[in-house]
Order: sequence, then structure tokens, then C-alpha cells
Amino acid sequence: MDSGNSTEAQFTAPTALVLQLLAWLAERPRTYRETMDAWRTSCPRIPVWEDATMSGLVAVFQGDDGSREDIVCLTPEGRAFLAHRR
Repeated sequence: MDSGNSTEAQFTAPTALVLQLLAWLAERPRTYRETMDAWRTSCPRIPVWEDATMSGLVAVFQGDDGSREDIVCLTPEGRAFLAHRR
């Protein structure tokens, strides 16, 4: 991912909130349900989840622990974006 500001310019939400989401996901694996409960918003001016997914910073994978719950993870691009801005 480009280290310039081009990715940040594509965010609708404040970059600080996107970074907060990435840091939260970096702490441990999260289920899709847990992520939506914590990060979904009805405010169209702060689409943090949408910005992170559309920018390729996070991805949703099928869980393999038998629970059948999808897991939300940082992508390599998301880890790099977070590391570059910490």
C-alpha cells in the first residue's frame, strides 16, 4: 500500500477512527458479529467499517473453529497501514 496520503484521502470517516478499528482488530481475532456490534454505525458521515473494508485493510474469513462464525482480520495492507501510523 502506498505510504502517501492517497489512501487517507479515500476515507469518508476520520483516519483516527479507522486506525482505532485496525488497532482493535490487531489485539485479537474478532467475530464478524462482535465487530458489527462494536463498529456498525447508522451515521452516514462516519462509515469506519466501510472505509476499512473498501480500502482492503480488513477482511472477513469463514471461521475454522467449528463455530461457523466469520472472523474479521487485518489484511497485510491493514497491518502495514497501522504500523506506519503508530
